[in-house]
Amino acid sequence: MMEQVIFFTILAGFLITVLLSPIFIPFLRRLKFGQSIREEGPKSHQKKTGTPTMGGIMILLSVTVATLLMTGKFSEPTVETYLLLLVTLGFGLLGFLDDFIKVVLKRNLGLTSKQKLLGQIIISVIFYFVYKQNDFSTEVHIPLTDFSIDLGWGYVLMIIFWLVGFSNAVNLTDGLDGLVSGTAAIAFGAFAVLAWNQSQFEVSIFSVAVVGAVLGFLVFNAHPAKVFMGDTGSLALGGAIATIAILTKLEIILIIIGGVFVIETLSVILQVASFKTTGRRIFRMSPLHHHYELVGWSEWRVVVTFWTVGLLFAILGIYIEVWV
Repeated sequence: MMEQVIFFTILAGFLITVLLSPIFIPFLRRLKFGQSIREEGPKSHQKKTGTPTMGGIMILLSVTVATLLMTGKFSEPTVETYLLLLVTLGFGLLGFLDDFIKVVLKRNLGLTSKQKLLGQIIISVIFYFVYKQNDFSTEVHIPLTDFSIDLGWGYVLMIIFWLVGFSNAVNLTDGLDGLVSGTAAIAFGAFAVLAWNQSQFEVSIFSVAVVGAVLGFLVFNAHPAKVFMGDTGSLALGGAIATIAILTKLEIILIIIGGVFVIETLSVILQVASFKTTGRRIFRMSPLHHHYELVGWSEWRVVVTFWTVGLLFAILGIYIEVWV
């Protein structure tokens, strides 16, 4: 029974996105919701100017419908389901505002960094209070050991750091056609396996709903992309995967399964730190995917390589948690 629910959830997520896209993409184009490409980016990206963005709306609709529909078939939606949707839709709304300001109001930087951070913190704190009211654990387990640390009220800082950090990490990774769609499908698939292993079936259903939705989006987002997810999609996906890690008590394992997102973020931090302290750049451009473009790799080669690395990280994370 549960295996059928998982299969049909992936199928529902995939089909909803695939069926929405041919309607939604022309609609975005008519509204002139086209991506502005920053001038300091790789020159090859300038041809992407005008490609419809804010396609993350389709992902959010697909995930929400597939999750509620299929969870309802299995059981009543639980607190975990609502917490996942709270963060996903909350961060998605924040990303939508950022995209709207960039695309419609023609302010290329969107929300200021302070405005975006404040919004992320507010959503994280709301999540924490609901989480705490329902007596969820505030312990953090250390992988490969039997050791756990109970952070108590300090767990709110962990939640803020994880939700803000990974939403921004996925957002930074969203710079090439299909890059985040593929790496997200792999990472959420890994967490679907781990949630299933813990018998957290509602979390597993949500995870595979995301897998289906982003794979459906990838049909139109693979190179050459017909649509971009924008911050609407990338912030929502980052917040969602961090929430799954928190609910499954696999916060540290997320660093491994989300290794591509972590490395991309570290490349930006190292680049900025190096330039400010020594005046030199470590990479030709950050995030890291742009460095490989500028050394001569094709966009497709970079994306497939990062997908492969993401898959290896996902396998490693599952192996550590399940078999070690």
